[in-house]
Amino acid sequence: MKTYRDEGIVLRTHKLGEADRIITVLTRYNGLKRVVAKGVRRTTSKFGARLEPFTAIDAQFYLGRSLDVLTQVQTVRPYGLDIASDYSLYTRACVMAETAERLTEDDPHPQMYLLLLGGLHALAMGRHAPDLVMNSFLLRAMALSGWAPSFWDCAVCSKPGPNSGFSVSSGGAVCSNCRPPGALAPSLEAMSLLGDLLSGEWSSADQSPEYARREASGLVAAWVQWHVERRIKSFSQLKATEYV
Repeated sequence: MKTYRDEGIVLRTHKLGEADRIITVLTRYNGLKRVVAKGVRRTTSKFGARLEPFTAIDAQFYLGRSLDVLTQVQTVRPYGLDIASDYSLYTRACVMAETAERLTEDDPHPQMYLLLLGGLHALAMGRHAPDLVMNSFLLRAMALSGWAPSFWDCAVCSKPGPNSGFSVSSGGAVCSNCRPPGALAPSLEAMSLLGDLLSGEWSSADQSPEYARREASGLVAAWVQWHVERRIKSFSQLKATEYV
């Protein structure tokens, strides 16, 4: 078949020629796709408003030689409208979308698609603080990709927690005997919050103190970029004091 249909989330777009765009879409069953949307920059285009970043779509694609071509698209969830109107939501959504893109470059990943869809829904609906939603998504996305950190038992020797250190290179929480040089010493509240975000204990996470949220954000950013092995550029859009 030269055409196929799939659900997708628009991650980003960039211009192509005078009237076209290349759309990066995380599809549910066909993985990460970079497709051409012809004529969408024209004022007469029916597709343009449906292809904004963070919009959930149902689309039909035509198999091309180098890039597939978008031929039909319907909006399923216009999360981009709510997210783009709030800078705090927008910056967190950018981090989520870029990380999802990095983690799904090679193979289809239906679970990642559903995780990102849920994360964008939580952001747009304002169900939890934006940083909590973002960090929960990042931790779960990393876990789906095989990099689940330990926030309680020692990641090296399995000594029961709580443990006093955190080492990205060692796998998370580390005890005093396994703690390598340069390991961090986060607060117990920050480590507890990270565990809550990974497991989805929102009743506890929503009650966490602000200082624990700041610590947790820094640890998550370090964890993601260490294992992805490249800088997540969207982190630079966040306040520098939050991710040091």
